[in-house]
Amino acid sequence: MRFYIVIPAHNEEDSIGKTLESLTQQTCLPSKVVIVNDNSTDGTEGIISEYASTYNWITYLNAESSDEHIPGAKVIRAFYKGFETLDEDYDIICKYDADIILPINYLERLKDIFTQNKSLGIAGGLAYIQKNGNWIYENISNKNHVRGPFKSYRKACFKAIGGLKTSIGWDTLDTLLAQYHNWEVTTDKDLIVKHLKPTGNSYNKSSRYLQGEALYKMRYGFVLTLISSLKMAFKKRSVIVFFNYIIGYFKGKNHIVTKAEGQFIRQLRWKGILKKAT
Repeated sequence: MRFYIVIPAHNEEDSIGKTLESLTQQTCLPSKVVIVNDNSTDGTEGIISEYASTYNWITYLNAESSDEHIPGAKVIRAFYKGFETLDEDYDIICKYDADIILPINYLERLKDIFTQNKSLGIAGGLAYIQKNGNWIYENISNKNHVRGPFKSYRKACFKAIGGLKTSIGWDTLDTLLAQYHNWEVTTDKDLIVKHLKPTGNSYNKSSRYLQGEALYKMRYGFVLTLISSLKMAFKKRSVIVFFNYIIGYFKGKNHIVTKAEGQFIRQLRWKGILKKAT
C-alpha cells in the first residue's frame, strides 16, 4: 500500500524537524512525502532541505502566499501545490500538518485498517496536546472525528468527494461528504498523535468568525449552528466563542455543498444529536 503525504508548512522551524523525524522512524515508510514551504520567513526551509537531501522519498517546494496564519483556504491551497507534483500511483493520500509527532506504527496501523475494511475512506488517530508536563486529549471534537492535522484518504474516496475544499470547514466537510458517498470514516483511538501547537493558538484574530461561516457554507441551518456554537463555547469555556460562531454564520455568503448534500449533512447531524440524547 503506497502512502503519499503532503505537508503544508508556514514558519514551522520549531516543529517541522520533529514531524519529519517521526516519519523517518515509521515501521511502514511512506512512498513519497512532499513538503510545501508556504511563504516561511524563518528557518523552515533549511530543516526541510536537510531531510530532503538525506531521504530520497522526501521532496519540497517553495510557495508564496500571505503571511497570515489562518485556517481553511490557505492550507488547502498549499496542499494542492504539493499534490500537483505527485503522480497517480498512490493508494492513500495524506494531508499532514508540520506540527505533529506520529507514533512509529502510525502508517503501518493505517495500512492494516484500510486493508481490512474496503469500505473505509478516511482514517486517522487522535490528537493529544501537552499540558502541565502531560499529554492529554485535545478536546475540541469527539473521538470519532478524524482531525485535519493527520488525515489519510483512500484514493477512491478522495476522488469521490472531489478532494479537499479550499474553505474553512474543509476538515469536517470531507468526512460528511465521504459518508454521503457511502464511505466509512474511523479513528484508531490507540494511535496517539502529539499535536505540538494546540489548535487555534496561532491563528490570526480575523479568523475568529470563520468557524461559524463554515457552518453556513455547509448548510447546517441556524438551529444546528446554534447547537454547535453552544457546544464549542462550553468546551472552550468562553461565551465569546459562542457569539463569534453566530456572527460568523450570518457573515456566510456562498454555500460549498449542494442542496442534496446539505440535506444529508443536516440529517446526519440530527441523527447524532438524537442518539446522544437517548
